Amino acid sequence: MPTSSASTTDSARSSANGGVQSLERAFDLLERMADAGGEVGLSELSASSGLPLPTIHRLMRTLVACGYVRQQPNRRYALGPRLIRLGESASRLLGTWARPYLARLVEETGETANMALLDGDEIVYVAQVPSKHSMRMFTEVGRRVLPHSTGVGKALLAGFPAEEVRALLHRTGMPAATEKTITTPDGFITALEDVRRQGYAIDDNEQEIGVRCLAVSVPDSPTAAAISISGPAGRVTEAATDKIVPVLQQVAAELSEALANQSPAS
Repeated sequence: MPTSSASTTDSARSSANGGVQSLERAFDLLERMADAGGEVGLSELSASSGLPLPTIHRLMRTLVACGYVRQQPNRRYALGPRLIRLGESASRLLGTWARPYLARLVEETGETANMALLDGDEIVYVAQVPSKHSMRMFTEVGRRVLPHSTGVGKALLAGFPAEEVRALLHRTGMPAATEKTITTPDGFITALEDVRRQGYAIDDNEQEIGVRCLAVSVPDSPTAAAISISGPAGRVTEAATDKIVPVLQQVAAELSEALANQSPAS
């Protein structure tokens, strides 16, 4: 008896790890689109993924029908609006997972702790645990800022090639939040070299006068993420920095491990 077309199709679409190959390919294409800035042509996707154009066209047609991709008037494809809801939900969950680790930062450093992500060209704060001091820093969860004037922005962009950083700065501009804000691409690239050398980033009165922030990236995070502490410059001194940075780095490593295991801290 000949094999049924349904069973043949199911077999053909099963990947080596037991998953569904078409789903794996579709998510791979979405990730490649995100890596390319959110808009690509079919030939670019074919070249980067190694998939034949007919396969990519079929997958993209399905993603367009579901609202996860949209076709532009120039025939290129862009990430679609339905991904926004998924991203927002994932960001909230990521913030929930991070809160126990941020609470530990507050306990050990005494200062407000934050978690932020790189979302497009902007920094978005997804979690915060406030300091217990009466004078403390507060950043609204969901707030968006440009990367060049923040410690978390420096910590995140330090992992990017210089040409990508320059392209981002060209798109966003570098407005001064204070007189200490870095406002030139060359100055910012030099600051990122300092971050890589030191292993942490500093916002020294660059976002707000009287406030200092120390930040580190979360290693191997599924999306570019950083954690930080912020407080009055009178408390977050050079001497305090030497004590706070190792705590930040340890907590970032533990958070990274928890995210890899996709489970919240106990």
